[in-house]
Amino acid sequence: MVLGLIFLMSFTPYDIPPQENKGKWFRSHLLGREIELGELYSLGSNDLDLLMAETAEIRSDLDFKEKNIGKFRTAGYFLELARIIEKRKLLES
Repeated sequence: MVLGLIFLMSFTPYDIPPQENKGKWFRSHLLGREIELGELYSLGSNDLDLLMAETAEIRSDLDFKEKNIGKFRTAGYFLELARIIEKRKLLES
């Protein structure tokens, strides 16, 4: 019995889905192009604001979540990273 509990408590490696191993990108209609996640660091404030507004809109639409969960999640990644970058830029200036 104890051996079974130890086995259940041991670390089980998480298999990362193939789509998560690829670079993350977001098709921005406001910017008129696809943006790679790493590009957020080099975006100007105006473009970052537009991207944050677009991704926040997607995240607030729960009907869209049911239609396209992948884009909903990706928008969340981009929105959160954009917020982090924006805060850093404000602290550095």
